[in-house]
Amino acid sequence: MNIYQVGQGLSRMYLSTMFKVEVIGKENIPTEGGVLLCCNHISNLDPPLLGAYIKRNIHYMAKQELFEKPILKTILPKVGAFPVRRGMSDKQALRNGMNILKEGGMIGLFPEGTRSKNGTLGKGLAGAGFFALRSEAQVLPCAIIGPYKRGETLKLVYGKPIDFQLIREKKLSADEATQIIMNEIQTLIDSHL
Repeated sequence: MNIYQVGQGLSRMYLSTMFKVEVIGKENIPTEGGVLLCCNHISNLDPPLLGAYIKRNIHYMAKQELFEKPILKTILPKVGAFPVRRGMSDKQALRNGMNILKEGGMIGLFPEGTRSKNGTLGKGLAGAGFFALRSEAQVLPCAIIGPYKRGETLKLVYGKPIDFQLIREKKLSADEATQIIMNEIQTLIDSHL
């Protein structure tokens, strides 16, 4: 058992104790091949929640500042996270992400780039669209619904993968591709409130 699996088990135990976690659409998660998992972002607990109830390892882009903290700089790489410099085009982070997808891995992205202050879905950044357009990865929309309040129901909803083959052929911009992903996430939120 590796450190990722240990963290996954501990996260699942903690989250299941604190909240009534309801996982919807687990059958929509591709079992192999590159996957870009795109989700709304409402809490610092979102990454452990996404990873706790899925069999595959999820790699996350995490802000560079986290890799400068004493304990996190050791743990984050061991659980598959890689740094990104926010507010600028970080070519190394983009290369890292593309390599993970090409090797058949799964990347978890929060296209908004930061947590929502009021729980509503914000504007997505172009990075999600970049990965979706430039890779052959399946694009899986996901929504986290509900408050992170003890004893409350917290829904984790996986949608069907978005067929990006036709979208890639239309030569859309990264911003336009991201908007398609954000629309799918919003649809999941609206249909499971």
